[in-house]
Amino acid sequence: MLTLDKIFHASVILKDIIRKTAIVRTEGIMDDCKLFLKPENLQRTGSFKLRGSGYKIAMLSEEEKKRGVIACSAGNHAQGVALAATKSGASSLICLPDTAPISKIEATKRYGAQVCLVNGCYDDAYNKALELRDEMGYTFVHPFDDEDVIAGQGTIGLEIVQEMDDVDAVIVPIGGGGLISGVAYAIKTLRPSIKVYGVQAAGAPSMYNSINDSHIECLESVSTIADGIAVKQPGENTYDLVSKYVDDIALVSEDEIASAILALIEKQKMTAEGAGAVSVAAAMFDKFPIKGKKVVSLVSGGNIDVTILSRVIERGLMKSGRSSCLLIELMDKPGQLKDVSRIIADHGGNVTNVHYEHASEIESVNGCYLRIAMETRNYEHVEEIANALRGEGFKIVE
Repeated sequence: MLTLDKIFHASVILKDIIRKTAIVRTEGIMDDCKLFLKPENLQRTGSFKLRGSGYKIAMLSEEEKKRGVIACSAGNHAQGVALAATKSGASSLICLPDTAPISKIEATKRYGAQVCLVNGCYDDAYNKALELRDEMGYTFVHPFDDEDVIAGQGTIGLEIVQEMDDVDAVIVPIGGGGLISGVAYAIKTLRPSIKVYGVQAAGAPSMYNSINDSHIECLESVSTIADGIAVKQPGENTYDLVSKYVDDIALVSEDEIASAILALIEKQKMTAEGAGAVSVAAAMFDKFPIKGKKVVSLVSGGNIDVTILSRVIERGLMKSGRSSCLLIELMDKPGQLKDVSRIIADHGGNVTNVHYEHASEIESVNGCYLRIAMETRNYEHVEEIANALRGEGFKIVE
């Protein structure tokens, strides 16, 4: 059984494996609560996962280590197992979904593991890993539904309470539930008054649905930029622990996740992957009653693929009103674009792209559409510019 003693033991074992991640205060992300971050994106391997896998592998017998270890992962657990196994002198084979970011695949190899790519998502990689375990005799290291793994993740809860015991709430990402199970158990055992909230991506609400319906459910499919928490079904141990120790669970949208990633980059100079940013998104978009409270959002990982980072940032800019687009119907005559540009500039907007097109559905044969992309401050700024254009006789279509 999971015990507080086991979590304390894990904290001792992990001292020479993990990096200490001190809590930091945010600047400019939240105005109505004191928001702090537990930056596990700065952990070795870029994720909290090293804690659970490091403790699990440290507890294996020499015979189990000699057989080698196998694991399945969307990427972060893979790197944790690979590094922990290499440090302990064991070989490792990791099954990853072929949708995993290339950066995570290559990092797993660099830490010393062999990689087996599996068609599908995390759950497909899980089934393949079990198949190979039975066939080859490897020792399986589960990414979340294992007491030693959960105990390793629970060391984060110990650190939060030890560093900031007056915290009112802790917000934690949820995939399969190993992280929040350990964190919630540790915190609720030491400080029952602290609220522990969980967050999932709306495109992968496995634990959210399971808790709401009071039984473990398996999703038919998952789809989210938060690939690290794209899990179809929670574990039995994690479901029980979340049911008992977590106060509430909320969902965040893709746009909200993108906005949180952008806010962390701009305001904190910190890079988080989608799974790591969901806890900040939940705070930013009022998913829990935290106004006036002292809150820690756990940023679980920072291994975002740089090839999608620009797309995520663009989505965050659109969601926050920092990047916007207006479609204007006007007469095709000299000076129109000049007037539109002047109005936008006078109100502090910056035109970044212009697209001109004739449209047959416009009543006037001299009519056309002008699509203007702009850099703006927020949605209020966009509306200010739109109203100024209307005030000078321009018709805003969208």
